[in-house]
Amino acid sequence: MISLRNVQGADLEQLLLIEKEGFTFEEAATRETFLKRIQLIVDTFIVAERDGKILGYINGPVISQPYITDNLFTEIKENPKKGGYQSVLGLAVSKQARNQRIAKNLMEKMEELVKVNERKGITLTCKLELVSFYEQLRFENHGMSESTHGGVNWYNMIKLREGVN
Repeated sequence: MISLRNVQGADLEQLLLIEKEGFTFEEAATRETFLKRIQLIVDTFIVAERDGKILGYINGPVISQPYITDNLFTEIKENPKKGGYQSVLGLAVSKQARNQRIAKNLMEKMEELVKVNERKGITLTCKLELVSFYEQLRFENHGMSESTHGGVNWYNMIKLREGVN
C-alpha cells in the first residue's frame, strides 16, 4: 500500500537519491535547496512511501504568475494560504517504483490541494518527451518556456482549476 504524506526533514537522504535518478546534475535540486523547500513549503511538498521507503515526491511553491521562472529554483518563500498558482518544481519517482501510477497519484494530490486552497491552477515545465504525459493528465501545452534551468529546453504546462478561466 502506497501512502502520501507531507515531507519531513528525515526524508532528505532518500529524496536526494531519487532526485539524482530523475534529473541530470545540472537540473537536480541541491541538498540546500531541498532543505529550504522542506522548511518553507512543507504544505506543498508531498512524498509517496511504502513500508517506510520513499518512492517519489512532488514539490513546488505557490506563485503569483502562471509560468515558472528560473529564480524559483533558488528563491523559495512560504506559501500564501489561498490563491495563486501551484507550481511544480520537482516530480520524481525512484527507478524501481516507476510505472505504478505514483507520479499520477502525486499529481492528483497536488490537484486536491489546489481546490482546497482556491488556487488558480497548476503550472510546471517539462521536457518535450514528457509533454504527452502531462497532456494525458489534462494539462495544456503553452509552448516553449523562457526557463533555461539546467541548460534545457522546457515547455510550459498549465492546468487550471475547474471554473477558473
